[in-house]
Amino acid sequence: MKLIDSFGPNPRVVRMFIAEKDITLPSEQVDILAGDNRKEGYLKRNPGGQMPALELDDGSFIAETAVICEYLEEKYPDHTRIGKTAEERAHARLWQRRVELNITENMYNGFRYAEGYEMFKDRLHCIPAAAADLKAVAQEKLKWLDSLMGNQPFICGNEPRFVDITLYCCLDFMQGVGQALNPDLKNIGAWFARMAARPSAAASLHPASEQVKMRG
Repeated sequence: MKLIDSFGPNPRVVRMFIAEKDITLPSEQVDILAGDNRKEGYLKRNPGGQMPALELDDGSFIAETAVICEYLEEKYPDHTRIGKTAEERAHARLWQRRVELNITENMYNGFRYAEGYEMFKDRLHCIPAAAADLKAVAQEKLKWLDSLMGNQPFICGNEPRFVDITLYCCLDFMQGVGQALNPDLKNIGAWFARMAARPSAAASLHPASEQVKMRG
């Protein structure tokens, strides 16, 4: 098994998940900044063109960040980050769905259509006129999440889950590209600091982060 890896917040999610589960995987780097993930060599392995991907022992490939992490959770059940029981997993997946649909996808597209437009304009259909509204929706939903979290340490309760990793990597990346964390969101702010202090946060940063001045 091999991780097809690159700079970026989504690949970082998988690296942080792997670090949390204390898994060691060999990796192969793809230069996403040069657009190599949209070229024929990579598209033969992952027609969607997204990063990261996971090459299995039989030579097949798994893509989509959530699918990769779900697969690794099943293959390596120790140090669970999705849940030990059906109820825990359902609760974690519920929040994963809410966070991705309401917050992270809006933030990512807000970036792609605005600050990241020059990088993405030839890779996907960008809608610059939608950027500000997408960012606004994400901030509204972050405020909603902040109101629900209260003093609990993580989104699903007392233990970090995949959803915490997903949201943390997104927010950490966005702080440097025009979508800073609102200081009025005290619960989210405390949670963010808690996640940033985990060893997996530093371990998952790509070496290119310093060079490009973005945390991915």
